[in-house]
Amino acid sequence: MSDLLAISGARIFDGHSWHDDAALLVEFGHVSAIVRSNAIPAHSERVQLDGGILVPGFIDLQVNGGGGILFNNDPTVAAIRTICSVHAQFGTTALLPTLITDTAAINERAIAAGVAATAERVPGFIGLHLEGPHLSIARKGTHDPALIRPMDDSDLARLLGAARDLPHLLCTVAAETVTPAQISAMRDAGIIVSIGHSDADAATASAAIEAGATMATHLFNAMSQLGNREPGVVGAVLTHDTVFAGLIADGIHVHPGSIAVALRAKRGPGKVFLVTDAMSQTGTDIKTLTLNGRTITRSNGALRIADGTLAGADLDMIDAVTYMNREIGLPFEEAVRMASLYPAEAMGMQATYGHLGAGALANFVHLSDDHAVRSTWIDGTKVFSA
Repeated sequence: MSDLLAISGARIFDGHSWHDDAALLVEFGHVSAIVRSNAIPAHSERVQLDGGILVPGFIDLQVNGGGGILFNNDPTVAAIRTICSVHAQFGTTALLPTLITDTAAINERAIAAGVAATAERVPGFIGLHLEGPHLSIARKGTHDPALIRPMDDSDLARLLGAARDLPHLLCTVAAETVTPAQISAMRDAGIIVSIGHSDADAATASAAIEAGATMATHLFNAMSQLGNREPGVVGAVLTHDTVFAGLIADGIHVHPGSIAVALRAKRGPGKVFLVTDAMSQTGTDIKTLTLNGRTITRSNGALRIADGTLAGADLDMIDAVTYMNREIGLPFEEAVRMASLYPAEAMGMQATYGHLGAGALANFVHLSDDHAVRSTWIDGTKVFSA
């Protein structure tokens, strides 16, 4: 068997440009090149696809669960493996299992599971997202207010230690409940700091950004809104060009008009990217689930607790891409970049993730012409086939 794999028979979108009548060459888990079909090396092992499209693998930076597992309820390496495997069915080749606000003990277990998943090289696992508990009660969403609390020295020490042991660590904090000094300490340790579940005014949000926050968690949701005299967190995020912003594109969390305004307003290098905020129901027919002792009901494309508050999303990444393309009207290529290249840039991973240029990890998705997932590949190995 050759160490060089040549995959042809589908149009290839490399994250920037289209390639027709071409083959993707994969060697030792990385993209070697994209060549014309008549230039495939003779010694390569060939995979012939029957049409469709190859695109860069999707990257999801906010994944609470999947396959019947909620990470809060089962913070183990086995759970991480299941979550990654389930989301691969929907084109996701890299993700951050996300822990919603919980106790210090659960946070420690989640970090330990992430360290173990790193050691075991779980396919698709790239680190952790700790969403809370240092949030604003006024913008708590479905987070349990009894577990929300300020960041103390032990919390900060735990996070700085986790950053040393994990490939990537993303932390969502409220701009008004974590100090600029704490944000700077996290940034200096390599933690990606995201503003979310925050009722801060624009000045406070801007101070957090200047201290080192480079991301916003689920833009528009659980944050102070853009007003005529006070821009809020939304305004601060859209006007600071260094800040990336996650977006739940399901037609429920954010109005299509608001999405269109945000896309027009946001200027780079920070961009808007897609997240699913998926819970344990992904990949199953589960109708109810539990978080911190509260029941979440799945109905009409949404997940809600008893008072109607949204609790994560009933969304997968290929559906988010499709929504941005068909409902918002973005070119398909840009919708794909929102699910691949832009989250890679947000995490500083764009050298090897989010595209299919030479040297990138061979993480890609084979889609049908109508954009259904037919197969998913991680590090040059097929991990899902429809």
